[in-house]
Amino acid sequence: MKISLRAGELIYVNGAVLRVDRKVAIELVNDVMFLLEGQVMQAADATTALRQLYFIVQLMLMNPTDHQDADALYGQHHTALKAVCENQEMLEGLAAIDDLVGGKRYYEALKRIRALFPVEQAILSGAATNLPFEAA
Repeated sequence: MKISLRAGELIYVNGAVLRVDRKVAIELVNDVMFLLEGQVMQAADATTALRQLYFIVQLMLMNPTDHQDADALYGQHHTALKAVCENQEMLEGLAAIDDLVGGKRYYEALKRIRALFPVEQAILSGAATNLPFEAA
């Protein structure tokens, strides 16, 4: 996989934080876990249940050698989220995320979580329901 980075940009690779000093393209030639700087969520931005789940999975990816606490926190948070969620799309997404995390495919799990952000926003704003549309 080839990745292009701008000067000063960060990339997180297998728990290491790398900053490049000039525009560069790097090629990852083996299977590594990585996150680009723009994909990293700060703790202050984890303001909803799904964003908190993202942050937890992000911790698992960024610190691959020591994530026992993050594993336990993920299990608790994921279970609680499933228990209160009624939206079918969200429930299906949470099941897929759990499969990905169980397979230690954290990057794909983060991608799946990001795809659910608009669904969560619709739920929080009251725009999403599980009921079919009925004409009045």
